[in-house]
Amino acid sequence: MTSWQLVRLFAGLFILLSLALGVPASPLFVSPWWLAFTAFVGANLLQSAITQWCLLETILRKLGAPAGH
Repeated sequence: MTSWQLVRLFAGLFILLSLALGVPASPLFVSPWWLAFTAFVGANLLQSAITQWCLLETILRKLGAPAGH
């Protein structure tokens, strides 16, 4: 799996997990403050789309994940 695929995988998992923990109707609800984490992940996705740079992708590449296309 390439670094950009891993970034999207992590983002999707983080968003789904934070929604499960932050939405009161969820059986896994902990606190509505988890929705702030959802917003943080979304803001990072927006920033990476605009700047063409993502910290997680840089870290994954240093850990040996291939760059991909």
